[in-house]
Amino acid sequence: MGSALTTGRVVGGLAATAAAGLAWAVVEAQWYTLRRHTVPVLEPGAPELRVLHLSDLHLTPYQHRKIAWVRSLAALEPHLVVDTGDNMAHLAALPSLLHALEPLLSRPGAFVMGSNDYYAPIAKNPARYLTPDARHHGIQDHPRLPADELADALRGAGWKDLTNRRDAVEVDGRRVSLVGVDDPHLDLDRFPVTRGHRSPADLHLGVAHAPYRRVLDAMHADGAGLVLAGHTHGGQLCVPGWGALVTNCDLDTRRAKGLHGWPGPRPDAEGGEDSTWLHVSAGLGTSPYTPVRFACRPEATLLTLVGR
Repeated sequence: MGSALTTGRVVGGLAATAAAGLAWAVVEAQWYTLRRHTVPVLEPGAPELRVLHLSDLHLTPYQHRKIAWVRSLAALEPHLVVDTGDNMAHLAALPSLLHALEPLLSRPGAFVMGSNDYYAPIAKNPARYLTPDARHHGIQDHPRLPADELADALRGAGWKDLTNRRDAVEVDGRRVSLVGVDDPHLDLDRFPVTRGHRSPADLHLGVAHAPYRRVLDAMHADGAGLVLAGHTHGGQLCVPGWGALVTNCDLDTRRAKGLHGWPGPRPDAEGGEDSTWLHVSAGLGTSPYTPVRFACRPEATLLTLVGR
């Protein structure tokens, strides 16, 4: 009798703990935060450049708090805004997304697409993300999102479309060269070749949605001083004191979010002649079918680029 009672209490306690954890994970998924990093990537003595990195909004039309929070980021007055994709999570999300981005569209910007700019999410078993390759096999059967309309709107605002393309932007009197790829998670990436002489730039920036190693290696070889990516959600459900369990790509979990060096075995390797700075955003959203985060707050990041 005593043993059964003790077992019941243990099971009840575990159930209560699990319920409390789930409740917190729902709250945390809406607890938006701004991360800040200083990146010594410019020439010595150069004035700072502020880059706002947005990723993985996974926006639905009814997420009014997220929309207002994204709009408020314009007060940071970034010199450059970079959006690394997965903006939409609903067939009717585009007007709300453009409203969220509207105060930032007057700033110089650049973007690439993620799978959830092309295809709407559907309900799936979350355990699939624990498999070695959790890519969206059969995603072409998902409802199509208005990716073309999104790209037209962003280009119309002057943002640079880096879908397997190179470009450049003038920010604060300086030239930033850009190279980007379409979503590597869908195997759409085709690294653009250099045609002729590349004009000198104050910074060479790489942009991708999913930080697959092949893309990071190509951008490092291309001379990028800083690479921006998203996709991982920072692991989304993390273990306190340990971190991410998965990245949903072939990037190691130590680099699931934050500022690191690439390549090299040390995730905290500083940039230099043989290393590229890599910033992976944990992003601002989740699939509407798994609206939870644990030990991994939704985020945008202000990167202050300074002289080495």
